[in-house]
Amino acid sequence: MNVEQQLLQLHLLRKKLAFYLEDIETPAGRAVDLFITAIVLLSSVIFVIETYPISAKWRQILEAINTGTLTIFAIEYLLRFWCAERKTQYFFSPYALIDLIVILPFFLRAVDVSFIRIFRWFRVLRLIRFLDRQTLFGYINTQDGVIITRILFTLFAIIFVYSGLIYQLEHPVNSEGFTTFLDAVYFSVVTMTTVGFGDVTPISAGGRLMTVLMILTGIALIPWQLGDLIKQFVKTANQINTQCSGCGLSFHDKDAGFCKICGTQLQTSEENKNLN
Repeated sequence: MNVEQQLLQLHLLRKKLAFYLEDIETPAGRAVDLFITAIVLLSSVIFVIETYPISAKWRQILEAINTGTLTIFAIEYLLRFWCAERKTQYFFSPYALIDLIVILPFFLRAVDVSFIRIFRWFRVLRLIRFLDRQTLFGYINTQDGVIITRILFTLFAIIFVYSGLIYQLEHPVNSEGFTTFLDAVYFSVVTMTTVGFGDVTPISAGGRLMTVLMILTGIALIPWQLGDLIKQFVKTANQINTQCSGCGLSFHDKDAGFCKICGTQLQTSEENKNLN
């Protein structure tokens, strides 16, 4: 096999890997998405469990699993970078930056551990890559369903990341106020909703700065997300289930005569009954 053939095979391999890393239609591409999603969720659950009192044996097991998931994320990032046609553009893309933040502990093992562990709470943000697709893993295939799922996930991710960060900053110096992850979630929710009971307060400079960011996020972002969610629910309530024969879109406005996606004429309720 000459050099040109080797380069051609390498190019084809890169194209094939790039396809399966982004594909959601074929079984193989969908399996890759589900596998990465499962790993992200598993690592997030491990972080939460580690905030509770567990034996040294189980802590070692969870740490080993965490190292394995981090290795998988690092390999995936390197594969995506290798498959990218424009590597500089990919490196500075939002998804790649999130992935890079997530795998920083893999490349910064020599740095202070307390600094590294802060980045692990950002792993849940990797799911945004999948939520930004029109079809979510092949199970949510309506535009309204994807929008509602994205809004709910955004709210969950904001609370999860802030809770993890405030726990990581406050637990070492304020273990009575931030004993477990649930305490951090409680503090994050009451802070971002600007309720502010005051029964749990941060004492470190980093914790206070994080609290300010929580309040600003609660004032600016959460009402916006909740408003979009309510509007989407109202919009869905005013729609009827009439499947378009052209593109398959299921929900349309009650007075719609044509599909808003492809322009195909819609059948009325009476016509649907006659066909059934």
